Amino acid sequence: MKKDFNHVESLYWVFTQLCNDDCDHCYNDSSPFGARISKEDCFAIIENMPDRVDRLILSGGEPLSELKLLYAILDKIQEKYGDETQVMLQTNGDLLSKEKLEILIEKGVRRFDIASIDRYHKKAGSRLAELAEIFETCGVNGTEKDPLIEGGHYLAENPLSWGYWGATEEMWLGGNWARGKAVKNDIYKKDPDHNFCNILSGARNFLGGYDDIPNEFSIQLWRINPCCPGTHFPMGDARKEKVVDVLERASKNLVFRMLNEGKPLEMGKHLGVSEEEAKAKNADLKNICLYCDAFMKCHKDEIFDKNGVMHTDAVQN
Repeated sequence: MKKDFNHVESLYWVFTQLCNDDCDHCYNDSSPFGARISKEDCFAIIENMPDRVDRLILSGGEPLSELKLLYAILDKIQEKYGDETQVMLQTNGDLLSKEKLEILIEKGVRRFDIASIDRYHKKAGSRLAELAEIFETCGVNGTEKDPLIEGGHYLAENPLSWGYWGATEEMWLGGNWARGKAVKNDIYKKDPDHNFCNILSGARNFLGGYDDIPNEFSIQLWRINPCCPGTHFPMGDARKEKVVDVLERASKNLVFRMLNEGKPLEMGKHLGVSEEEAKAKNADLKNICLYCDAFMKCHKDEIFDKNGVMHTDAVQN
């Protein structure tokens, strides 16, 4: 496990849930009516981020739906980190133009991921050729067509690059977590043997200690989470707390240490919940995220104090 939480490899930040699209499978309820936070909140969150972040992924919602806020965030990130942080942008591409791309590059974005090349998004990938031309015109290299699988989501070797992907039966839809509209529309993955917690964007390695996937945690609007889907109760509030303090508390809590190991079925052992009991509950719920939610709700008082702060007396080191 990491000792210095002031240096993280990857931070995934959904700074808005506002979106021009309204996809049935969206895990965070993004839509034209999606949740938003203020510029002041965003600036406070940036101030509370670790001192060193190797890559910072900005996502939504659709980031370009809040263009002025996105530009302000990029300016603030540049002010805090300079060129030491690789800024990545996840977008559905619907609102992207050559003029906007030039400004985004000027403001420090170095990697662009078009996350909508599938049948579930409004444009269903119809703009891909047009987007490819826009990127080429602005000198952005098309490196990997499937960056999540081929490695484009790791620190890129190219100084300026783009890739594309989307929800497929094998990838995001096939492995969809039980969140947001995926639950409401009953299209989340129902497979108790699928341990999303143990793979990229899951909780494993959010506290460090593994070399096979990036050390990454997420912030959903302001909620500090060990994974992109997020636990039922967040670890902390990035508007009000230093992220490093929250991660240090998590490192001293056995529940979150087990999530860091990608072993959610073992996070209740010290509370008297055997792995066999956890497996049986997970089999009933048919989704590891739903099991995690049920566990957190059942044991909230043993994990958090009355103010929602994680207990740290579970382990001492």
